Amino acid sequence: MNPLAAIGRAFLAFLAATGRIGLFTVSAVSHCVRPPIYPRLIGRQLIEIGYYSLPVVGLTTLFSGMVLALQSYTGFARFSAEGAVATVVVLSMTRELGPVLAGLMVAGRIGASMAAEIGTMRVTEQIDALTTLSTNPFKYLVVPRILAGLISLPILVLVGDIVGVFGGYLVGVNKLGFNAGNYLSNTWEFLEAIDVISGLVKAAVFGFLISLMGCYHGYNSGGGAQGVGLATTNAVVSASILILVSNYAITEMFFAR
Repeated sequence: MNPLAAIGRAFLAFLAATGRIGLFTVSAVSHCVRPPIYPRLIGRQLIEIGYYSLPVVGLTTLFSGMVLALQSYTGFARFSAEGAVATVVVLSMTRELGPVLAGLMVAGRIGASMAAEIGTMRVTEQIDALTTLSTNPFKYLVVPRILAGLISLPILVLVGDIVGVFGGYLVGVNKLGFNAGNYLSNTWEFLEAIDVISGLVKAAVFGFLISLMGCYHGYNSGGGAQGVGLATTNAVVSASILILVSNYAITEMFFAR
């Protein structure tokens, strides 16, 4: 019976964790739509999440677009379909690679930062001090980060899409010998609004999940420095997993026939 008991404990622990995350999510969302709102804190988080993440997202999507053009050309050359490289690059970047890569990069950078900052406040009793001063910790710590994540990620993904497509253009024109006009024509001809919209919807969901996981693990951390470190790790891992799972769900919603 020991193996079955271990499986049962793990399953019950999973259900308990899911319930805690669900309650935290409901509380966070309800505070997002109720006053008071702190615009200055939201603006500070917009700069932290959006502006300071531009370099890492830009570099990641630029080289991803360049590699995608090279790999697509190598594969399509076997079927004499090299002209489809521009289409593959723009569709792959706007639908999948742009949102997912930006989400994972921001999860590694911002999710860990949120969990560490809020976790440190928790173990040093600063959150309890906020409550003592009649300041709602959710309003002061969680809501600005979630709203900033919802706003920042679509903007980052839009910039990443443009940079990634430009990287594919550079490789296609300067290395693979495509005509610049034909490459741009193929890029615009097959790009539809739904491709960009689906990527931006994914980005908004990813931004919410990253902020939510960072705030949740930091807010519920404990055990001193070791607890903060564990919360930071859990925030990045859980956000990354949820990004990949929700990516499939949103793709199924938009493109399943």
